[in-house]
Parts: sequence; structure tokens; C-alpha cells
Amino acid sequence: MELDFERCYRAVDSRDQRFDGWFYTGVTSTGIYCRPSCPAITPKRQNVRFFPSAAAAQGAGLRACRRCRPDAAPGSPLWDVRADVVGRAMRLIADGVVDRDGVPGLASRLGYTERHLHRMLSAEMGAGPLALARAQRAQTARILIETTDLAMAEIAFAAGFGSVRQFNDTLREVYASAPSELRAARGRQQPPTGAGTISLRLAYRPPLHARALLDFLALRALPGVEEVRDGTYRRGLRLPHGTGQVALTPAEGHVAATLRLADLRDLAPAVARCRRLLDLDADPAAIDGTLAADPALAPAVAAEPGIRVPRAVDGFEMAVRAIIGQQVSVTSARTTLTRLLTAHARVDHENDEVDGDRTPGQPHDQRDESPGGLRGFLGAEELLALPDSAFGMPAGRRESLRGLARAVLDGSVDLAAGVDREEAVGRLLALPGIGPWTANYLAMRAFGDPDVLLSSDLAVRRGAAALGLPDTPTTLDGYAERWRPWRSYATIRLWRAA
Repeated sequence: MELDFERCYRAVDSRDQRFDGWFYTGVTSTGIYCRPSCPAITPKRQNVRFFPSAAAAQGAGLRACRRCRPDAAPGSPLWDVRADVVGRAMRLIADGVVDRDGVPGLASRLGYTERHLHRMLSAEMGAGPLALARAQRAQTARILIETTDLAMAEIAFAAGFGSVRQFNDTLREVYASAPSELRAARGRQQPPTGAGTISLRLAYRPPLHARALLDFLALRALPGVEEVRDGTYRRGLRLPHGTGQVALTPAEGHVAATLRLADLRDLAPAVARCRRLLDLDADPAAIDGTLAADPALAPAVAAEPGIRVPRAVDGFEMAVRAIIGQQVSVTSARTTLTRLLTAHARVDHENDEVDGDRTPGQPHDQRDESPGGLRGFLGAEELLALPDSAFGMPAGRRESLRGLARAVLDGSVDLAAGVDREEAVGRLLALPGIGPWTANYLAMRAFGDPDVLLSSDLAVRRGAAALGLPDTPTTLDGYAERWRPWRSYATIRLWRAA
């Protein structure tokens, strides 16, 4: 990825936080790298280099600035717009695929050889997949050091390091401090609140219209899975190594996150999924600038800057929601989903009582109640195990759900964030009972495509009519060409207008 020196240096000189995460500033005279908004004195031009990733800066022998903490900057919004292999790889690395499956597992998911994948990432990000994953492990380790009282060996393996020695060497290289020094430096910070509980700040590029996000999530909240109360969104999570719960509270300049995890190895994927859920890596200045150029949307953009697209922590969950939500109101879909989850909980409880290997109430792996009381959504296997009476919907829709679950289990449909969007939509459309609205809804919310317009959606058409825009699918599609590549954000604004 080419970085224009003059543009980058102007952003650093003005301490423009909109560029945090887009690139990193290396200062050769001090041996550190910073985010563009670092409040330190602007370095001289001859002492500055710019890097497309923290891993690239680390590879050049620079350590992270202790003042601006560049490793905690928002992620680049580039990967939402660019749905290419590098973008998919970055999303999968953030979700911990390299830590769990290694570079061979990442390359297999993407359909490329390890060598070619390394070449592409090095060209775009200045670092290969191992270096990018290593930078993420260092940040995860620092969070655990500063927010828990775990022993250093436990932190090393929870963060994804293969050995304590590798953990020590990496933190000394990245932060110029031993792990014990980082813990001592936390000083007067609030002490940990309990085993498996981690509190941290999720940065975003302002503005963020938090109320719109919470309103959207509250309207669709499922009892026992999620809730919105007192300005905080809480939900249960299904994670690679266990269960968890998160509480997300939007604040000025960040979202306060409290995570309770059954297995601390899930910290990095949990953070990545929470960021994705709230669309925290978006670039609202670019999005709002494009949409505000349309006189019909300009008043709404001025009144509500920073609207985000609420996304998903679980692709299968979002797919089930989308199928059940076909051609019914949000309220009706929520009622049907609640019945389904209630039936699942009842079956789960009955299985507990008849299973001689567990005492009644002992949890079931990923179906567990999380440490905080909320449960993750049911998985594909659990859905297939439910009887017909649990669904409470027409037989055709019930079979569509089962067909989806079977396709997910046999691998013919991938609903992960790092999926090839076009290929995933095509495979979804090949399943019985899934049409363009459902597939595009998933592209927007589960796969993170920023450029989806649900022109056939009734609420979208009503919103368009309310703003004086064309309100038939064909005419609205034509008109919306001016909103590219941010039509997903226009869809959210049309829903709010309705």
C-alpha cells in the first residue's frame, strides 16, 4: 500500500485522529512509532517514515509509543471497501485464525499458497501473516498484563504465544519493556474485577451516533441472548474456545467494553467481533461526506452524523435472523426467534437431566450459559436437533433454516467475516428459501459489505418516499448510484427516515 509522504506528514502535523489506523508514523531519531494524532512534538521530516501497519513498523525495529499507544488505534476502514484477499486476510487474522490454525490454516481458508499469501500481505501491509499476528498477540498480552492479575506464563499462552520466552522477547521488542515492567507501570489503574473479566477501551473515529446503534440493537434484542439497558448493550458470545459475555457502553472517544470470558485465549476474537458489531473501524468523515452531497440526505446527515451499520458477532446467528425476518415485521421476527430460543433452552435442560455423565444444570460446551448469565445464540448443530414443534413457522421456512444449518456444517456455505462476499452470496442464493433480500442483508450485516442497498425492502422504500426519493426498487437502485461505495449506510438512514 503506497503512502503519500506529504499527505501523511500533514495529518501528523495537524494531529488528525481521523487517520489513526490508516497508517503509522515511525520516528527514526527516537526509535518509536506513533499514531498520526500523537500529542508529542511533530518530528522533523528527515526523521520520519510511514508504515501501513504496526507490524511493518515493528519489523523496521521501532517500538510502540507509550504516550499514544498506536497498537490500540482503530483498524483501517480500507478492508471494508476492499473485499479482496488482503482485506479478507486482515479480518481473519484479527479473529485469531493464525493463532488457532497457523499460516497454513489462513492460506487454506483464503485458497492461496502460504508463499503467495505472504507476498501479497508484505506488498500491501509491509509485513507477512506471522508478523501481523505477532503484533496482535503483543497487544492482547499488554491488555491482559494491565487488566488482570494472571501469572505471566498464563498470559503468554492466552495471548497466543508458543512459549514464555517468545512472549518475553516480543514484548521487550515491541514495548521496550519487560512484561513485569508493564504490569508495574499500570500503577493506580482500577484493579481487575474478577477471574476472566477484562475491561478495555475500543477506539473509534468520531463522530459515532451511539443512540442510533443502541436503538437498532434494542429493537431486535432477544431475551436471554442480549439486552440494552441504561445506555449499555450486553450479550452472550459463542467463541472459538468457549463462551463469554460482553457489556459495551459508548462514551466520548471510545466504547467501554467489559468482557467475561470462559477462556482468555478468546480475547482477540472477542474484541474483533465487538468492533465489527458496532462498526468501529468505519470512516464517518468519508461516508457522511459522500451521502451529504445528496440534497435529499444532507439534512439527515447534518442532524445525525456518524451513523454506523450494526453488524454481527456470529454469521450463523445473523443468517437465522434474516431467514426468519423475511416478509415479516421486526417485532414478529423477534417473537418467532424468542420462541425458537425458548424451545432450544427447554431441550437443552431436558438433555442435562437425562445425561448421566453430567449433573443437572452442568453446561454443554458452546451452548453454555456464559459467565455473566447471557447465552450465545444457538449453533447449527443445536438447530438441527430441534423438533418441528420448536420452530413455530411455516414448513418451508423451517426447512430453509435446516438447509442453511446443514450447508454450514458441511462447509458448502461459509458465514465468517473473512469470506469472499460475492462467492458467499452466490452460495446462499443456491439454497432453497433464500432470495436476494436475505443474501444481501447478510452481505451488509454479516460480511460487512459497506455498499449494499436493500431497495426491495418495504421500510427502505418508505424511508425513500419520506425523503422525496424514488421509492420503487428499480428507480431507487438507479438513484442510489451516487451513494457508492456507502449504500449500506444509506440503507440505515432510510430505515431511520421510515
